[in-house]
Amino acid sequence: MNPQHPIDPRDVWDNPLATRYASAEMTRLWSDNHRYRLWRETWLALAEAEAELGLPISAEQLAQMRANLEPIDFAKAAEYERRMRHDVFAHLHAFADACPAARPIIHLGATSAFVTDNVDLVLIRESLDLVAARLATVIERLAAKALETKDLVCLGRTHLQPAQPTTIGKRICLWIHDLLLDLEEVTHRRKLLRARGVKGTTGTQASFLELFGGDHAKVRRLDELVAAKLGFHSSYEVTGQTYTRKVDSQVCAALAGVSESTHKAGNDLRLAAAWGELEEPFEHEQVGSSAMPYKRNPMRAERMCGLGRFVMGLAATAGQTAAVQWMERTLDDSAPRRLVLPQAFLATDAQLVIYANIAGGLVVLPGGIRRNLEAHLPFLASERLLMAGTTAGGDRQELHEAIRTHSHAATARIREGHGNDLVARLAADPLFAGVDLEAAMDTRGLAGRASAQVDEFIAGAVRAALEDCPVRGPEAALRV
Repeated sequence: MNPQHPIDPRDVWDNPLATRYASAEMTRLWSDNHRYRLWRETWLALAEAEAELGLPISAEQLAQMRANLEPIDFAKAAEYERRMRHDVFAHLHAFADACPAARPIIHLGATSAFVTDNVDLVLIRESLDLVAARLATVIERLAAKALETKDLVCLGRTHLQPAQPTTIGKRICLWIHDLLLDLEEVTHRRKLLRARGVKGTTGTQASFLELFGGDHAKVRRLDELVAAKLGFHSSYEVTGQTYTRKVDSQVCAALAGVSESTHKAGNDLRLAAAWGELEEPFEHEQVGSSAMPYKRNPMRAERMCGLGRFVMGLAATAGQTAAVQWMERTLDDSAPRRLVLPQAFLATDAQLVIYANIAGGLVVLPGGIRRNLEAHLPFLASERLLMAGTTAGGDRQELHEAIRTHSHAATARIREGHGNDLVARLAADPLFAGVDLEAAMDTRGLAGRASAQVDEFIAGAVRAALEDCPVRGPEAALRV
């Protein structure tokens, strides 16, 4: 390639998570500008802490470092990396070129993992905060919709077959409950995060012990100071050259848990859309199909499910990476982590942006809900019919057999394209002469405590979780 003719960006593959799906906020967190500025801030934190503890680092050197945290000369760093085959050393030299007075003391006593691992932990922390905020936004919007629909009785489904009625609001609460567990886990992982700190090449802090003339207390204090400057309450007590990749695995497992929840709700919505009960938002000029103009495909839910499966797959790679680290470290973690960590967060963020959009504009279709319920209603009232018939003096076992026989006959007619005539059959049966069939078919009461459960759940667990997570995700429009 002629260097005078740069590569056309359209000839290079772009990650669609960054260009198509994830929010600007999450994309910025994992950008080169943000990451490498954090590298420089981390080198500065080390130098400041070493100076505070008595190493000969001048105010001028620190001032030069502070003044050159940005801009970053990425072209120069790329040239250094081409020659040195080492990204940390390349950016170290580019930083030193920008603040020459500080060159002798930048990275003093540190190994590459000092900057890469500490910054990765900062990025994970910032990203978990954004994920938690987006989860809270989705929960809040779903809770409002659950309260609106708490009394709207619908056909329940178990084994994907007609079952005891529930309400739309109660079903939405099942989605919320999964997200509450996710929010708890994401918040837990966020609280447990620590800095890698200053641990040296194999985690023994040998280089720092030499710098401080064998003073163990100063080395311990250095570790504490750097962790605090990076915004952590502490650092991991022991590490090898890197912090344990078990941390990455646990974080990715939490993101996979979010994906399990979004996928479950997305599937439910897709099925409900097929039955004409719920729809995701559908815009005025939106096209459902290039060939079938009438289509209103649930493309948001479908995309959410697809991204969810992707994140669940990434979690397996994170676990495998943690499992195969040899002794104090191997470098076969580097490539997977560069791929897994940013993509897991971007894809999770994209799902939650979609979910917030769906939750805020969920379309409820009472006509379809009522039609599906009424088609199966006589069967669903079987237990009520049994109790009413027994109360009227009938034999429960005889009544059960009569309902079973009539139900199977009605089902046979339905399969031939006729309506459900179970009520007419029961009305003609002397065994049910004392039963108020019209009252038995009233949908009120068939959903048990569903409505009350919604009120109790939203006022209790949901409100408490939202109060514990007061930050909400910044509004992010769907990009496609």
